[in-house]
Amino acid sequence: MKSFLVATVLTLIGSCATTKYSTKISHLKKNITLKDSALVLKYANTITSQELEELLYEYTNKEFQGRKTGEIGQKKAAHYLKDYYSNHNITSPLKSNTYFQSIPEGFLPEGIKSSENVLAFIKGCEKPNEVLIISAHYDHLGLEDGNIYYGADDDGSGTVAILEIAEAFKEAQNNGFPPKRSILFIHFTAEEIGLHGSRFYTEESPIFPLNKTFANLNIDMIGRQDYAYQNTNKDYIYLIGSDRLSKELHYISEKVNTTHFNLELDYKYNLESDPNKYYYRSDHYNFAKNNIPVIFYFNGVHDDYHKPTDTPDKINYSLLEKRTKLIFATAWQLANQDKQLTMNVDL
Repeated sequence: MKSFLVATVLTLIGSCATTKYSTKISHLKKNITLKDSALVLKYANTITSQELEELLYEYTNKEFQGRKTGEIGQKKAAHYLKDYYSNHNITSPLKSNTYFQSIPEGFLPEGIKSSENVLAFIKGCEKPNEVLIISAHYDHLGLEDGNIYYGADDDGSGTVAILEIAEAFKEAQNNGFPPKRSILFIHFTAEEIGLHGSRFYTEESPIFPLNKTFANLNIDMIGRQDYAYQNTNKDYIYLIGSDRLSKELHYISEKVNTTHFNLELDYKYNLESDPNKYYYRSDHYNFAKNNIPVIFYFNGVHDDYHKPTDTPDKINYSLLEKRTKLIFATAWQLANQDKQLTMNVDL
């Protein structure tokens, strides 16, 4: 009888704890209020498949020679990004206004020359010291046996998505609708050889304190369909990491999607048991390991992954547009919501 009573009490305690947690989750979901829905759609609609296609063909030209870290093609790509931001009056966060965060040769693997991250910035109007980071890597594999590895999907798609997102936020700012929080657009170098560009930013030289970094939305390959979806007409995107540190971030992402776009959000690669370990394989991870909430946007791999045949003619530009709009709208919510994200440890 005594054992039965003890077991009953423990069951009740466990039930109360579970109820308390589930109630918090319920309140978390109910308290998410999307900001500025009409404005979100207005400026999201400035992102077009035509502009994305034009940018990607420019970005994957032969002159950039596959953008290998430290090589002349990567340097030319960096200047292309700098000129884009300068021409659109999107400033650098760096005092020198160079847009380049230099990474010395000694920080990079042996045999790799010095390189640079490319940074652009829109200052928040109410909470300028809190920063949302939107990132993609702009390097690729370079030249091998006379073949150019164009990297149109990996990660030309993420690179041009950021350019379009930045332009949309800048147009909103010009029209009197600046973000409340600051937005930092980072194009990382040296991702293909070990996430070194984002590691340099987070470990050696964060332009803004990491404890003031609101979240990181990282874009790496969003222009194609993978093996699982290649024979379907589904508009999908894989999301990785969205609930790992902040379930609120995950629920915000889902609400933005269901309210405005209705893409299929696939979380199969977010499972901790995923043998591919994609959570650890792109630049968002260097933010996640510093307890910064992240979402990694990814279309999965395909036959042209890490091959010279990853070219811009194979991109699904309509789908790239939809995915880019989703990321923009999620960024708008994060940059403008009233409070900090609730972390899982606080639930």
